[in-house]
Amino acid sequence: MGLPNASEDLSSEMEVDAFRRLFPLRYFERHLAESIRPDGRPLGKSRETSIFLGAVSTANGSALVKIGSTTMLTAIKMEVMTPSLESPDEGCLAVDFFMPPICSPIVRPGRPAEASPVVSKQLSDTISSSRMIDLKELSLVSGKAAWMTYLDIYCLDADGALFDAALLSAVAALSHLQIPAVAMNDDGKIVLVSDEDGQNQAQEPVNKEKRKLTLRSIPFSLTCILHKNYILADPTAEEESIVETHLTIVLDTSGQLISLYKPGGSVLAYTSSVQDCVALTRQRVKELKSLLDKENSAMEV
Repeated sequence: MGLPNASEDLSSEMEVDAFRRLFPLRYFERHLAESIRPDGRPLGKSRETSIFLGAVSTANGSALVKIGSTTMLTAIKMEVMTPSLESPDEGCLAVDFFMPPICSPIVRPGRPAEASPVVSKQLSDTISSSRMIDLKELSLVSGKAAWMTYLDIYCLDADGALFDAALLSAVAALSHLQIPAVAMNDDGKIVLVSDEDGQNQAQEPVNKEKRKLTLRSIPFSLTCILHKNYILADPTAEEESIVETHLTIVLDTSGQLISLYKPGGSVLAYTSSVQDCVALTRQRVKELKSLLDKENSAMEV
């Protein structure tokens, strides 16, 4: 008796899947009419988010972040450099975003993903304009030595809202960063002090011990897609492929607007729509800050 029902259910699922593939926009709009999305979320709700600090043991700071299926891994490495003549009291921060072929079927081996340089530039601009990091804190000896900080973000699964996940991963890794202890040797060069070396008498301490980087204004973001009168927060890759108009809002933890990014699209972002997106972003910032604070507190225990 159970076989006919099972067969009917399977047939129905196949019909729904075929309709979804052949008419993605109509399938999408049928869900919107019910104020729900294909994955079951309300329109303004973000996907489940997790942060794991210290994911890469060989890095000075690292974090693995998941927003839904979208997965980002950030690793930070630091090395001593000679500061520029223009900024003798400042270190440097280099941000790179990578999309290897494993992250998405649309990324082909041997061909750089089109989104990589765009997201890299967005991340670099956001971190700079938010003034989250004081580059003077990366100085060691004025005009002679400073930290060159490489912040590399790897997309492991690209299922939408890439910038949001990449920024969260970068911020989390920076919050986990331990600046190494260094000293000046007899030749006047800055060298790393290992835990085994301790305070070597032949070396003059510059950083006596590992220390955390002071993060001042921490930015978080939320990407929304606009379709007719609907606003959807934290879109999946499928939703992004259907709807052309994307709007990314970046706020810091004090609620200050850092940036607003709208890469084209046929729908105008009216003032009311932008205000609604900002309101959703404020709520999202509180959620992400609470989550990051919780993870950092757990690391300190």
